Amino acid sequence: MKKENSPTIRAYITVRIKGARPELFLQKCASGGISIWDVKKIEDDCCQATIMLKDLGALRKIRRNSLYKVSFVDRKGFPFFLSRLCKKRFLVIGILIGFLFFFVLSNLLWSVKITGVPKEIEEKIETELEAFGIHPGVWLFSLATPTDIQRQLLNEVPELLWTGVNLQGTSLHLEAVEKTIVEELPPGEPRNLVATKKGVITNMYVSKGRAMVSVNDYVVPGKVLVSGNLNTEEGENNTDAEENPGQPIAAEAEVIANTWYEVHVSIPLLYQAEEITGEQKKKHYLRFGDVQLPFWGFKDPDFIYSQEERREQPIHFLKWELPISYVSKEISETEKIEEQRSKEEAIEAGIQQAVTQLENELGPEAVILSEKILHEHTEHGKVELVLYLSVEENIVKEELITQGD
Repeated sequence: MKKENSPTIRAYITVRIKGARPELFLQKCASGGISIWDVKKIEDDCCQATIMLKDLGALRKIRRNSLYKVSFVDRKGFPFFLSRLCKKRFLVIGILIGFLFFFVLSNLLWSVKITGVPKEIEEKIETELEAFGIHPGVWLFSLATPTDIQRQLLNEVPELLWTGVNLQGTSLHLEAVEKTIVEELPPGEPRNLVATKKGVITNMYVSKGRAMVSVNDYVVPGKVLVSGNLNTEEGENNTDAEENPGQPIAAEAEVIANTWYEVHVSIPLLYQAEEITGEQKKKHYLRFGDVQLPFWGFKDPDFIYSQEERREQPIHFLKWELPISYVSKEISETEKIEEQRSKEEAIEAGIQQAVTQLENELGPEAVILSEKILHEHTEHGKVELVLYLSVEENIVKEELITQGD
């Protein structure tokens, strides 16, 4: 019956026993298997002790066969705490609703702040963000990652050079930089048009200036194609001689030439590809440190091959970030395809790859006229190709006329 630390989870009560030599009653209780601690002598005929709530029935049974009077002094432990809460259930419900209210508000997007761009571009960005589902009032969990938002904005708003996206609490801060269109030459300054590449002229349209070459002429880089100097010489075409024959002008023209490119490509005969089948499985977790607790999508998909996209969103309460995160995983089934190409198929794929590569380098205005294989050989399971491509493109570059030209 020595003093012990009272349990805080289990229920226990403090009782007071009155009668002649109350120690004998406590000794009888202890002999009956009742755990007793914190025994105190109050008076000669009164003792106080603590017992577990589960032993109350055994204590009452012993008291019935005795002349002792038992009274209850205190009740403690988690069950009694719950009992008191139930008596104040409306207060508890109010506290829980308030907590839930603040929790919801802490995990909604309250504002989107855009800086660094003029008003008209800011409005464009707001419109695109609305289309992405990003606006005040949406769940923070539903927002795309900052990297995805940056990529989408740069793709959809061509005026943007760079964007930085930062989620601070319940506000999305977006800093953007507008593209600065730098003119290569000051407008209206006298200039010539020169060739940028080797080629044979196939078409010319001179709106201002004096043509220095003709169709079917072969030109090299730096060759003056159209001169802004209007000092005519016999036999030369001057489209603006009547304006001011002594004053150089800014030449304007479109000069299309047939150019040539040599492209090297390597195509494997045996290739592997991974395709998404369309079957998906979503799983949702709450993460506490290194522990992830699933609350939706418990079963692992029986995919042989798959790719996984994982998103994690911290959970906030007011301005504080809680040590809890919401994690969502999207698992997509894939299948691996392994195929053997014939040499002819590999050559065809190599030509298409070279054409696509060159179109990406030259832009949409260039036209690829023909492709010719200069060299081919098969080595280490690959077809090596050297291709000769004929292209029709604008080869004009502006060049200022300096004093003395």
